[in-house]
Amino acid sequence: MPAILQWPEQAEEGGLMGYGPRLSAVFDQCARQVARLLRGAKVADVPVEQPIRFELVINLKTAQMLGVEIPPVVLSRADRTIE
Repeated sequence: MPAILQWPEQAEEGGLMGYGPRLSAVFDQCARQVARLLRGAKVADVPVEQPIRFELVINLKTAQMLGVEIPPVVLSRADRTIE
């Protein structure tokens, strides 16, 4: 079933498309926040962070296997295509 997945890495592993932040960036953010808490910061003083970079990865191999045609406009917006 064609689907857009949450993580770009999922498209790199065989999914059709992935749109979102890289898992490594999310883990880095979590580690920074945990480090602040372990250093004694109060929970109320640790700001809520959101990812600032999102990637669109399109797997053309999977699209071809599923018989899905990706419009050229969508392909032009992709950060990475897998052929």
